[in-house]
Amino acid sequence: MTVWDRPTPPHPPVPLDRERIVTAAIALADEGGLETVSVRKVAARLNAGPMRLYGYIATKQELFDLMVDEVHAEILPSELPGDWREALRSLAHRTRQAALRHEWLADLLGGRPTLGPNGLAVTEATLASLDGLADIDTVMRAVETVSAYFIGAIRREIANLRAERATGLSKHDWQRASGPQVTSMLATGRFPALTKAVYDGTDVDAETAFTTGLDWVLDAVATKLPRPPA
Repeated sequence: MTVWDRPTPPHPPVPLDRERIVTAAIALADEGGLETVSVRKVAARLNAGPMRLYGYIATKQELFDLMVDEVHAEILPSELPGDWREALRSLAHRTRQAALRHEWLADLLGGRPTLGPNGLAVTEATLASLDGLADIDTVMRAVETVSAYFIGAIRREIANLRAERATGLSKHDWQRASGPQVTSMLATGRFPALTKAVYDGTDVDAETAFTTGLDWVLDAVATKLPRPPA
């Protein structure tokens, strides 16, 4: 039985439901990351005994599943563009925006698919955006490819944000601090390609890099979809 199938305990002595539990858990995670989320801490935030929460959830993983599904409600728009590229682009950007609001989401993306109603709705909308353009196996590989890109890009961006907070150094501060060591290594001549990237490459912000990479992946996916008849 999944957490969504488990019935609500009857006649609680004080108001308590999965929605309140999930809201409290998300607030804790937003404040301090997933490591701050436990049944005991969620119960304390709700002024309830921990054992009462076990009537609604059996494990911490179930709590995480509920949290991810709740955030998926933020990802799914009321209506997606009719064009498949714009639909997938919209979902990718909305997932990134949700992860920037809830950084802990990056730690839970990319595993087993979420089976909650909101997660299933996002999956349905994603698959439906490509419906009729190719056979289902091609559609699934296309969706997996796009998802693999934006999940990886989101995780990298969140990791960099966490590093900035942990060190107190912005990206540019870190580059300046690392400059002498990098310069000395490049001067050995052992890294010609890296030297060209460092000195000639254009530094772009995270959103620009995300958008550019996403466009390239969508271009690649388009080559695998059957072309419409002339």
